[in-house]
Amino acid sequence: MTERHSWRSSKGGVRPPRKFLYYLGAAVAISLAVVFVNIVREQVMGGSTNPTLTVDVTADRHPISPDIYGVNNYNLDATLVKEFHIPVNRWGGNATTRYNWQADSSNSGSDWFFTGGSGNPNVVPGASADRFVTTNRTNKSKSILTVPMIGYVNKTSAWNCGFRVAKYGQQQETNPYIKPEGDLCGNGKRPDGTLITNNDPLDVSIPSDPGLMRGWLEHLIRLHGTTAKGGVQFYQMDNEPSGWGNTHRDIHPKPTTYDELRDRTYQYGAMVKATDPTAQTLGPSDFGWPVYVNSALEGDREAHGGVWFAEWYLQQMRLYEQQNKVRILDYFDEHYYPAGDGACLSLCPAGDANTQALRLRSTRSLWDSTYKDESWIGKSYPPLEIIPRFRGWVNKHYPGTKIAITEYNWGGLESINGALAQADVLGIFGREKLDLATLWGAPKSNQPGAYAFRIYRNYDGKGSTYGNTWVRSTSAEQGQLAIYGAQRSSDSALTLMIINKTEKDSTSDLALKGFSPGASAQVYRYSSANLNAIVRQPDQALSATGFQATYPANSITLIVIPKAST
Repeated sequence: MTERHSWRSSKGGVRPPRKFLYYLGAAVAISLAVVFVNIVREQVMGGSTNPTLTVDVTADRHPISPDIYGVNNYNLDATLVKEFHIPVNRWGGNATTRYNWQADSSNSGSDWFFTGGSGNPNVVPGASADRFVTTNRTNKSKSILTVPMIGYVNKTSAWNCGFRVAKYGQQQETNPYIKPEGDLCGNGKRPDGTLITNNDPLDVSIPSDPGLMRGWLEHLIRLHGTTAKGGVQFYQMDNEPSGWGNTHRDIHPKPTTYDELRDRTYQYGAMVKATDPTAQTLGPSDFGWPVYVNSALEGDREAHGGVWFAEWYLQQMRLYEQQNKVRILDYFDEHYYPAGDGACLSLCPAGDANTQALRLRSTRSLWDSTYKDESWIGKSYPPLEIIPRFRGWVNKHYPGTKIAITEYNWGGLESINGALAQADVLGIFGREKLDLATLWGAPKSNQPGAYAFRIYRNYDGKGSTYGNTWVRSTSAEQGQLAIYGAQRSSDSALTLMIINKTEKDSTSDLALKGFSPGASAQVYRYSSANLNAIVRQPDQALSATGFQATYPANSITLIVIPKAST
């Protein structure tokens, strides 16, 4: 029998049918469940999946240094060089600590069996470094050269090594490729793992001093001119000196101390400034957090009043200028590689989902005072805030010194995950007023990591770039939808780099202040939808106060807003 209802009760009231009440209850239950899920998701992810963006073009304006888009590499991908207009290229790394310009050879230290030489019988003094500088000048890139301060450099261009098996006995491992005079080169460890410590530093090295390095700078000036005349712009005071006792223990077996690093920087920094007063210097260029806070010598920090190593270094460089009326340090420079418990970030492939998520979170260690580092460092120290911390040290101990990070790498550059992290890092560098940065391990031009540079440096393939003056740009959830705004001086256009670091599309409102936009903006995007190109999207309609747009999951979007015509 078909049930029929008049919806009117015997008391004259309206009564819905039972089936209607069932569906109504189900709808209410589903709605409540959706609300609950969204609340939980926001708590877990840290906020809304559609965070509001705000840009005020009149606030927080400051220049963005073009030198933050630099790299470390001797033989850069030619396509990458041409397209990115790389501003700075660094000659660095462990081997440069022992570069002998007269023999045009260096030594790899513990990185590769303490092997030195080049195998070139026809030595041209300084040839390798000269080619590097000449290539950079052709490409209109600035050069950073590492000045060895360790006290020894490689002996000759002939292949040789610090721990020959014939002299020091059997060792854990030997060099499978290079066998000078038929002998084996060992890793300096006996078969039981103990270190060989009685070696002769002169086996493969010769003593070096500021005079030898002065000869190199004079050679560079003869060939390329002074810094003021277009020659080498930057000289770095060695490479990761606090690692000498490990990487180069065959010639420097003891830890580098506070006093040694100061004294050697005084000697070599003064030599650079006396040889070319227009040159810029960088230091201490050390390898990471452990040596920001202390040297490797037990009790060294306590012997220096408990002051952290990096801060004490700045104090001593300022003291030198006060006493000698010469600034021998222009850039306070350190290396920084992110870390995570149980995960490899720096110089590693993208990894699993947890590693990829950590990679995107870890960029916050560069600036965020609320982010607890997810490595051993975070268990013992407060939030890192690397760039604000460096700036605070400089302002306190040596005002006027610029800030550099000449080695960093967030890994995963072969993937969209690494590209997102790299784009985020470049945006942070600009916002936080970093003066110079050079990526270690530059990507190939066709890798996703290269597109992170390309979208800043040449997003349309015609040389168009992201802006050069930072403007205030904020996201309600920077960890999910990051925004970096800059105005371009060439045409006054406003450029907005927006990075969706989540697995969900985000439709967000953007409030615009202090800028009169044209009717529409150009939109360029790099995402997993096409890993081989930055794709021009349909133009974005604008109002005087902003716009709403959707940013796909795991994407980098550049919005170029022209200034309204008058």
